[in-house]
Amino acid sequence: MSSRKRKLEQNSIWDRTKVENLFSKNEIKSIHIDKLYKYLVRNVKQKSWANMKDYPKAAMKLLNENFEFCTSKVLGAQEAEDGTTKLLVELQDGSQIEEVIMYYDTRNNEKGTGRRRATLCVSCQIGCQMACTFCATGTMGLKGSLTEGEIIEQFVHALDIADISNIVFMGMGEPLNNYNNVKAALKMLTDSRFFALQNSHITLSTVGVIPRIMTFAEDFPKCNLALSLHAPNQELRKRIIPTAKGYKLDKLMNTIKQYQEKTKNAIFIEYLLLHKINDTEKEARELGELLKDIKCTVNLIPWNSIESPSINYKSPLHEDIIKFKEILKEYDIPSTIRQSKGNDIAGACGQLVVDQSKQGKNKKIKIVDIEDLSKK
Repeated sequence: MSSRKRKLEQNSIWDRTKVENLFSKNEIKSIHIDKLYKYLVRNVKQKSWANMKDYPKAAMKLLNENFEFCTSKVLGAQEAEDGTTKLLVELQDGSQIEEVIMYYDTRNNEKGTGRRRATLCVSCQIGCQMACTFCATGTMGLKGSLTEGEIIEQFVHALDIADISNIVFMGMGEPLNNYNNVKAALKMLTDSRFFALQNSHITLSTVGVIPRIMTFAEDFPKCNLALSLHAPNQELRKRIIPTAKGYKLDKLMNTIKQYQEKTKNAIFIEYLLLHKINDTEKEARELGELLKDIKCTVNLIPWNSIESPSINYKSPLHEDIIKFKEILKEYDIPSTIRQSKGNDIAGACGQLVVDQSKQGKNKKIKIVDIEDLSKK
C-alpha cells in the first residue's frame, strides 16, 4: 500500500537487512552478523556494541560509521492506575508513535498455575490508511511505515521498563500493509539465538488484508492471528470499515478457513461493540451463523469514547454486551469481554492517535491512544 516516502538519514542497528547488505558489499563474513546480534541482545541495556570482543576491525568500523543503536527515543511515559504504561516515541524524522505495556496476572495460587506477564502493544505504521470509522488512528491517515529496526526498537525501549514476554501488533497501522518490515522484525524477535520470544506469544491483528493472510500463515504458522471483524455482514462492514469494499466478507472468511486448515490455530475475532450499530440481537445471531464452523474466540470490545469530534458512536449498554455474549454461547462460540487497560491514560481500544502537528520537544503533545489485548 502506498504512503508518504520517509526521508531517513540514520540506520538502526536493528535493521538486520541493512547490516547484511553492507557486510556483503564489503565482503565481511556473515557469521559476524549473528555474533553482533547475540552480543546486542545479551547486553541490550548497554545500548552499544563498543565493548564487543574479538570482532573484525573492518566490520566494527562499518558499524560505527553507518549505524546507531536506536534511531528513535522515548519522549515520555504515562502510567495508569492499573499499571499500564504508555510510551511516546519520537522517530528520527520527527514522527511520533506510541507503544503500550500491559500487565496481566493469570496466577492461581491454589492450582499453582498461570503467571504474571507483560505484553507489549507495538505500532507498525505512523497512522493508518484503513480509515475505520470507529478508530481514532484512522483519523490520522497514513503518514508512513516503520522500518524493521523501528519496530524492534519499540521492544528495546520497553525492556527498560519490563520483562516483555508477549507482543501484540495492535497499535497504529495495519501490519499486513507493512508486511516485509513486520516479517523481518518478527524473525529477529522470535529467533532462539536472539530475543527468543515464543511464537505462541505473538499476535498479529489485521482488518483482513486477504492477499497477505496466507503469506503470514506460511511464514509464521505458530504465531496467532486476530481478525478485526466488527460486523457480521458485508453491508454493515462496509459502513464502518471502508476497506471492506475491496476485501469482501465471503472471500475473507474463506481465507480465514484456509488459514486455519494450514496452521491448525484458533482465530481471535475482535468485535468492537457500537451502541445500536452492531450490538443488537440481530447482529449477534448473524455473527453466530458466520463463525459457527470456525474455531475461534470472540473478543467483545466495548467501544471507548475518543477525543475526536468526527466520531459519533456511543458505547454499548452493559445489558446488551451480556446478551450478545449469551447469544454467541448458543452457537457454542466462546467469547470474552475485553479487559480494558489504561483507560485513565487514554490507553484503551481504538484510541491511539498522535497529533503530528504538535511535535517538538518544547510543545505540548496531545495524545489519544490504542488497542489492547484481552486475556488469553
